[in-house]
Parts: sequence; C-alpha cells; structure tokens
Amino acid sequence: MFDILKKFETKYAPLQKKGMRVNGFTIIDVRKKTHAIKISRPFIFDNRQVPKRYEGVQVKSQIQGELPPEFEIDRSNPDWAKQNYIWAPERFEKFVDRCGDEIKIKLENPKMNRKEMLDALCFGDFEEHKLKSEKLIKEGKIPAYKTK
Repeated sequence: MFDILKKFETKYAPLQKKGMRVNGFTIIDVRKKTHAIKISRPFIFDNRQVPKRYEGVQVKSQIQGELPPEFEIDRSNPDWAKQNYIWAPERFEKFVDRCGDEIKIKLENPKMNRKEMLDALCFGDFEEHKLKSEKLIKEGKIPAYKTK
C-alpha cells in the first residue's frame, strides 16, 4: 500500500511546487477497510491535474488556507449546512468573474478562458458539478443557492 503512496508522490511531485501536499492515507470506510490518498491544496489550484483515483485508490482532496469571500458562510447557526451549500456552482462563477486575472497568474496560464478556470477550480469538471448540484437540489439533499 505504501508503495502506491510513494509512486503517487513521485508522479505528482511537480504539483507540490504549486502548493499540493500529500498527507498520507486516510480511512474512508472502517467496515470495508477502504483507504484513500489524502492531499491538501490551495483553493486556487488546477484540480484537473489530480486524478480522482490512483492505482485503484481514491484520492481525497482538502483545501488548505482561507476561502474567498464568495465561499464564506456563517457557521454559527447549527443548521448552517441546511441553509447554505458551500460548493454551490454560483459561488465558483462569481469568484472566477471577480478574480479571473489572479487565477490565470496563480495557475500560470494567461490564456485560460472562463470555462477552463471553472473546471480547474471546481473539482475538474464544472458542468458535471453543476448538473449534480441541480439534481441534489431537486431531491432536497442540498439547499438552493441564495444571494445575500
């Protein structure tokens, strides 16, 4: 198992220069004894460069550092998750529209268009995330996005 982690670290070493850290393994299902490779990364990071699975092992990503204002939620209410979906597609769109130039600089890609920036920030595929979010809203599993 640890050789998989070593191979992952070696293969994705260039991403560590861009802020990604490999934090080791984490257990994601105790009963099934399922593990995942745990990484952390900055918010502005090209998630398309990290696989969802590596050699049969799921890769779990966590953001390190603060989130931009578009993603700030008042968590003082115990039911905050029932009222706000932090990863609402609209939040990504607002952030990209406000900070497009900064994103291009940090991702070292001055020719990125809006769609590419959304895909890079939003788990690799913005349209897929948007469709999944709309489905979950219809099913009542996550709240619809509300503007302040």
